[in-house]
Amino acid sequence: MSIGFEERLRAVAREHYHDRHPFNVRMHQGELSPAELRRWILNRFHYQRHIPVKDALITAKLEAPALRRMWVRRIQDHDGTVEGEGGIERWLRLGEAAGVERDRLLSGAEVAPGVRLAVAGYVDFCRLGSPLEAVAASLTELSAPDLMRTRVDAFERHYPWIDRAGLRYFRERVAQGRRDSREALDLVLHWARTPAEQERALAALTFKCEVLWALLDAVQHAGTGARPMVGAPAGVGVGACSGAEDPEEGEP
Repeated sequence: MSIGFEERLRAVAREHYHDRHPFNVRMHQGELSPAELRRWILNRFHYQRHIPVKDALITAKLEAPALRRMWVRRIQDHDGTVEGEGGIERWLRLGEAAGVERDRLLSGAEVAPGVRLAVAGYVDFCRLGSPLEAVAASLTELSAPDLMRTRVDAFERHYPWIDRAGLRYFRERVAQGRRDSREALDLVLHWARTPAEQERALAALTFKCEVLWALLDAVQHAGTGARPMVGAPAGVGVGACSGAEDPEEGEP
């Protein structure tokens, strides 16, 4: 019996998600130094601050007002509806709790080139791809809630020098990730009716997994002076797929 489309999507999100990256494994086992953890927070913020940008691009592709209202909530989740709220603000507070000044995060001066490339690739993918592809790429959210729970436990257990109030971003994303992934999955299952459409959706999700993996490759090597190498799981490589109009632009 062939595996159903939904299970294939879930398998990609489960088997290629960046929770398996060596840097994340070390983080959750309590093996990162304060300098390494701060470097991750700083570089990951470059991705975080672009989430509402890619969601604005996706929102613009949605023709139905109800869908736009649904998706624009994601922008509000990260930007907040008033100053001092939202996921970006919570990440800034995580940085402060870990000893990374707000101005240092906002300047972006220390972001690794590989992180910039991975994030730009994802934003361009959402800009150039079809609504199906852009939404399917967001389905890494299927695995995010479990990762967030693991991360909160790891930070509380292994990194007590970080104020627990700074972990609010991770706690909030458990419920948000469940809701967001359910909404996106429903759309993808509704839109991807033909085998070709389903393959494009699977390729888009694989691509997003590559973005997150490549980002961690860059963070891992940023402190060593070594050239970043893609260390994705078997079958996953940066730029291996793209349903966007210009796959050269391709590759959280």
